[in-house]
Amino acid sequence: MKIDWAALGSVFGVSLVATVALVGLFSLGIVGLTKQEAAEARGGSAVLARTGAYACFALCAAAVAYGIYLIVA
Repeated sequence: MKIDWAALGSVFGVSLVATVALVGLFSLGIVGLTKQEAAEARGGSAVLARTGAYACFALCAAAVAYGIYLIVA
């Protein structure tokens, strides 16, 4: 049995980068929602924070859907 270490390393690297990016994007969405709640508590408008948070969550959902598509196809 022969293991292609270069391919294994590249899969590991891509998986690591994708995981960190997805978790970071989701965290940005959570921070955006927190900023929106804080702005509303002060009586201000938080449209930009809410829109950015929803965009982050939409990108996370798109990445997950694309991953499922790659697995199924």
